[in-house]
Amino acid sequence: MDIFVNMIDDLVDILLVGFVIYRLLLLVRGTRAIQLLKGIMIIVFAWLLSSYFELRTFQWLMNQAFTYGILAIIIIFQPELRRALEQLGRGSFFSRTAHPEEQTISHVIAEIVKAANYLSKRRIGALIVVERDTGLTDYIETGISLNASISSELLINIFIPNTPLHDGAVIIRKEQIMAAGCYLPLSENPFISKELGTRHRAAIGMTEISDAVSVVVSEETGQISISINGQIERGLTEERLMNQLFTALRPPVKNSGSFWSKRGNKDGQLAKKQ
Repeated sequence: MDIFVNMIDDLVDILLVGFVIYRLLLLVRGTRAIQLLKGIMIIVFAWLLSSYFELRTFQWLMNQAFTYGILAIIIIFQPELRRALEQLGRGSFFSRTAHPEEQTISHVIAEIVKAANYLSKRRIGALIVVERDTGLTDYIETGISLNASISSELLINIFIPNTPLHDGAVIIRKEQIMAAGCYLPLSENPFISKELGTRHRAAIGMTEISDAVSVVVSEETGQISISINGQIERGLTEERLMNQLFTALRPPVKNSGSFWSKRGNKDGQLAKKQ
């Protein structure tokens, strides 16, 4: 009887630990910390190899990294830890995460294209960023939180000149406009055309450090551009813009359960126009 009770206790213990780890991974997946987590796993793997092959000097170096790495991890993952504590306080940490239906991607793209065309005809500058696998929470927090359902009317209204939110970028996650007026990193690529301004450099810079998709409307020319994987294609027509967004954002056929999917390099590469 005692053995049976101990087995149940062990099973419950394992299930609880597994569930907490699962929720933590979901929390980290929404930020750039997932790349840092991969780096930590590589360091752990290197430490295991050094122990197996008895590489004493390398093992000592790894031990020092682990000794001071705990404090570094707390500092690096401070936003994620804070967010986890906030969710725990609200009781949402253990709640089930809902996954939107895949067909909503057509609605999202249609609203972006409609807004871009309207702004382009009136030469109103705009910068729209669509999140994919790499979380953009750090940049969302630099803007004004909206958490609003996407619509072309709202996107147009945000970028109307002399309004409080027209400066900066809009960041979209799934079918939600998460924030407006967001600050993005500028590209440091020296080969970018000199005629491109800050808005275009921010669009390229965002796609250099993440797998996001950036749509830009030029205030000077009204041209619509799209940036993926650090490359920019300018002067897009409505049909071309829609095709590029579908190519970049649609889920792969083999894994229909994921809403946003990172495309391969073949789909993501764009012809750069100077």
